[in-house]
Amino acid sequence: MAGAGSRVFISHLSGLPVFDPNGDQVGRVRDVVVSLRIGGRPPRVLGLVVEVIGRRRIFLPMTRVTSLESGQVLATGVINLRRFEQRPSETLVLAELLDRTVVRTKTGEEVTVLDVAMVQARLREWEIRKVFVQVGRVGRLRKARGESLTLDWSELTGFSLTEEGQGAANLLATFEQLRPADLANVMHHLSAKRRAEVAAALDDDRLADVLEELPEDDQVEIIGKLKEERAADVLEAMDPDDAADLLSDLPAEDAERLLRLMEPEDAASVRRLLSYEEDTAGGLMTTEPIVLEPDATVAEALARVRIAENKPALAAQVYVCRPPNETPTGKYLGTVHFQRLLREPPFTLVGSLVDDDLDPLPPDTPLPLVTSYLAAYNLVAAPVVDEADHLVGAVTVDDVLDHLLPEDWREASLHAAESETVHG
Repeated sequence: MAGAGSRVFISHLSGLPVFDPNGDQVGRVRDVVVSLRIGGRPPRVLGLVVEVIGRRRIFLPMTRVTSLESGQVLATGVINLRRFEQRPSETLVLAELLDRTVVRTKTGEEVTVLDVAMVQARLREWEIRKVFVQVGRVGRLRKARGESLTLDWSELTGFSLTEEGQGAANLLATFEQLRPADLANVMHHLSAKRRAEVAAALDDDRLADVLEELPEDDQVEIIGKLKEERAADVLEAMDPDDAADLLSDLPAEDAERLLRLMEPEDAASVRRLLSYEEDTAGGLMTTEPIVLEPDATVAEALARVRIAENKPALAAQVYVCRPPNETPTGKYLGTVHFQRLLREPPFTLVGSLVDDDLDPLPPDTPLPLVTSYLAAYNLVAAPVVDEADHLVGAVTVDDVLDHLLPEDWREASLHAAESETVHG
């Protein structure tokens, strides 16, 4: 641990690995817990919120932190793995202080909090003493024009007004490298107001990715607070099967209104999915598999597989069909696994490589049979074909898992397994 007077900006702690006394990584820092005090006194740093395996969040007291140097956090003693529960007297720095609009006492001007720094007062005791601000308000994802400066905590007022004037730009900048599932975890632990602000600041594609990782209740809450035109844009950016699942959780009239605002092609795919029973191949499938005509080459197929936006399960094989290439396609001919593509010369036509030994799944195939099909043939995806031999979609193993797990599995993974927990 650095000596007294050492200064650490809180945003620099986000994501740092935390190690126990044996050198084993416990998790990563997700926030810092402080206690605000009256009379302009610097807040006392109580500890760190650490995300451990399973996305559970625990509380690590500052008295257990021995070092904050070299891009890592070292802890001593036995680490309490009980789930962190924020108390009313506590404030989370990243979630609740960054982007707040406060007032500079000396001049009366509004400033926006970009970061805060904690200073070591004595051994293992830290306080928030410095605040890095920008003069003026910071708008949605845009910086206000004005100088940036570092002020003492005592030079500012307005921190006690919970979430008033708090934007989301700097919080998002702090977590911009997070995977969608991890950002979903962050948003799930925010207040409803703060969650709505962060959702409003995310671009459509990023918000779509995050929504797919959130529990149903959070999805419904967020989509319900967006303007309808934007909600429709976000639904278009989601995978059709995920968009259909979300719309099915909304009141019928609300879902229909959003479908009418979506682009006709996107809405048609979602409507088609909504027409199937939820626990069938048709209800589970995505309508956007990789489809090629039989005269396409192996080189073309591999180029399609390499597209970064393709999820791994969908990129595992291509589906060979007569035109049209959008689902529902022309006559379905068969599949070609990407491993077969890797073994063939690039000029080979995929029509000569199709595997048509396995019967495709009808849209009304129930979930247990879909599961057995994937397990029996060691597949991560399977074609779904209607009575007219048109490919209408593909069901992937991740979609099946979503429906095999308990309905609240996302909520459980975010909250962890323990039910009655408090932190010490």
